[in-house]
Amino acid sequence: MKKVVLDFLTQLEENNNREWFQKNKKQYDEAKAEVESFVNTLIPELAKFDDAVKYVEAKDCMFRIFRDVRFAKDKSPYKINMGAWITRAGRKSPGPGYYVHLQPGGSFLAAGVYMPEPDQLKKIRNEIYYNVSEFKAILEEKKLRKHSNGLLDNEKGKMAPRDFPKDFPDIELLKYKHYTLSTSVRDEVVASDHFNEIVLMDFKTMYPFNVFLKRALEE
Repeated sequence: MKKVVLDFLTQLEENNNREWFQKNKKQYDEAKAEVESFVNTLIPELAKFDDAVKYVEAKDCMFRIFRDVRFAKDKSPYKINMGAWITRAGRKSPGPGYYVHLQPGGSFLAAGVYMPEPDQLKKIRNEIYYNVSEFKAILEEKKLRKHSNGLLDNEKGKMAPRDFPKDFPDIELLKYKHYTLSTSVRDEVVASDHFNEIVLMDFKTMYPFNVFLKRALEE
């Protein structure tokens, strides 16, 4: 990943207005092209262990940089990050998939299912409930623990979800509203020649987690 991406996003954060953006449109186009090239290179490599993504293209996975400010308190017009959600159907798919988030001082990689619909969430919880030993073994695998920070507990419920026994020994695993793993990436790593290899290594260790979720959603 070329340093041009982080450099542009750093400047954008300091000048988040339409006038500056229009004057620096060429720099944005260069950064966007760099990310698109990276994602298009990444997809066939991901497909070597997860063939679900082999027909998707970067343009279907990348998010727009323009913010929807209609109902937001923050009226800044542009996101200060660039990202791609790589799944069978690209960014519009609920997953499971692989997410690349590029942001100066805040880049990260993630896999799993984010913001599932209620019926999807129940399917995932059911799969965990009936196969909890398998799910725990995936989460406790040494390579995965090395390459991720474990389940993200943002928006985790406080109560046992409906239709599941409160005395289930692993009830905490059923309280999540998103089932995602992530790992942060330092700026110098993003800008290095080894970023592609690191991304693939991290995603490959997260792949069994996605396999479990995929099975849950297909049942």
